[in-house]
Amino acid sequence: MFPRPAAAARYVEPVKPASWSYAEEYVVEDDVLAAARSRAEEVGVVPIGSGGGAALRFLASVLDARAVVEIGSGTGVSGLWLLRGMRSDGVLTTVDIEAEHQRLARQSFAEAGVPTQRVRTIAGAALEVLPRLTDGHYDLVFCDGDKTEYAAYLTEALRLLRPGGVVVFDNALWHDRVADPAQRDEETVTIRDLGKQVAERDDLVPVLLPVGDGLLAAKKVWSPGAD
Repeated sequence: MFPRPAAAARYVEPVKPASWSYAEEYVVEDDVLAAARSRAEEVGVVPIGSGGGAALRFLASVLDARAVVEIGSGTGVSGLWLLRGMRSDGVLTTVDIEAEHQRLARQSFAEAGVPTQRVRTIAGAALEVLPRLTDGHYDLVFCDGDKTEYAAYLTEALRLLRPGGVVVFDNALWHDRVADPAQRDEETVTIRDLGKQVAERDDLVPVLLPVGDGLLAAKKVWSPGAD
């Protein structure tokens, strides 16, 4: 068999909706996650989808994560997925500007039987809280906060991550707007520029996963002389 031309190899048949749904629901959510999603709907929060949540759990497990930062607690959906992939002694630090959302997230964690010492909730604006966290201490940083602040989250995440740690951004496709150059609203442009920046950096190994609304992940590469 002759190899296909390089240009042709770049294009594959798009995934059909039925296959996309099958992949999204491949890892089944339990009643605890369903309850957390119900709370999110009640307060108008849009949590990460089940496919993205499963990806977060997978990454936390592969990293054997002991320390994770989450920007955007919501009602605990993504936090539950992260905790289920982390070490049994791992600690999730979750930040949200809405104290009520964090109260509901704590309720979700309690229903899941998560010990209180495994979750540190901090109410406040992410860009005011993150600078107070320890440099190079974290295995994974998950960003699902204000989309216009994503570039700033990347800067903070790279400071917080240990070499080999991973930063993850939800909504990296932003409702199919990022791939459409005609879309020029602030949120879309910020996310599009973030993707370009991550792809071009020599100190990151990136991947853009078409799960949910898009999941952009990048590993922080160690380099000689780095802190």
